[in-house]
Order: sequence, then structure tokens, then C-alpha cells
Amino acid sequence: MSHSRATERSILTGDQLELVGKSHHPEIYDIDAKALRDLQKQIRAEKGKVRTLVRQRQRELRGKAEARGGSFPGNTEHPLKRKQALSAALKRVNRELARQRALAAREANVDAARRALAARRQANFTNPAASDQTRSDGMQPIPNRRRRNIIPGSQIGSVSKATQVAQAKKDNRG
Repeated sequence: MSHSRATERSILTGDQLELVGKSHHPEIYDIDAKALRDLQKQIRAEKGKVRTLVRQRQRELRGKAEARGGSFPGNTEHPLKRKQALSAALKRVNRELARQRALAAREANVDAARRALAARRQANFTNPAASDQTRSDGMQPIPNRRRRNIIPGSQIGSVSKATQVAQAKKDNRG
């Protein structure tokens, strides 16, 4: 479930709000990949802390655990919503990292295709080597000695057609 920015401001602490704010629409596109990975690590760490708090709260409510410590630092209201807001921020950062990786891969593929096309064009238009003054004629092409099987178009399919005609005659005999 996504939260509005106003909801995020009401449930997140100052540090968490700063991390989540970097993952929103206009700001996230200004961050390079290395800074995004750092942001991803920070959000994961913060989400882990909040997740620990949520699990402890759930255990306390079920009566499986004692209350931890005198008080938790910071705001302990709505820990599940806070975890969801951090998860949404992490999802945005992951999506942006994947988008940047795909863009870099696409650029690399386009560059490789351009280099391959240039190499092919270069191979098509090679200049013949300047003839040196030598006694022999150099390398000569060896003609292919295998017989070429050229089947005229009128013969293609004639064998199968002959088989069909023979089978039809046999079937009509009685």
C-alpha cells in the first residue's frame, strides 16, 4: 500500500523522512547509481530496525514476550505503517536502479552494434593490396571439385507426386 507524502511526514521520523524523500519522483532521477546503492543500504538498515520493532510489538500483544526496555527511542506510533513506507521507498530505489542498469545495457548494445556495423562496412570496402614485384603469381583460388546438384523447378515435387498417382491407381483397382 502506498502512502502519500503527508502520511509519510506524520509517521516517519526526521532521518527516515529524509531517506524516503530522496526516493520520490523528481529527486530520485538526479542521483547516480553509486549514491542510489548507498541510499538502498540505508533504507534497508532503517527498515530492518523498524521490522524488529514491529515483530517485538506483535510478540508483546500475543503475550509471547516481555516489553523490551523502558522505552524505544523516537516515535513508536504506527510501526507497521512506517515499515510499509520504508518498503515502498526501497521498492522505488530498486526500480530506479534496475532502470539505470537497463539503460546502460541498452547503450552498450547499441554501441556494440554500431562497432559491428562499422567493421562489416570496412570489410566490404577493402582496398586491394598493392602488388609487389615478385616472381610467382601468388595464391590462386582452387576451384571446388564437388558436383553441383542443380534440380530444375519442374522436377521439384515430381517424386512425391508420382507416388501419389501410383497409390491412387492402386486404390482404384478394386
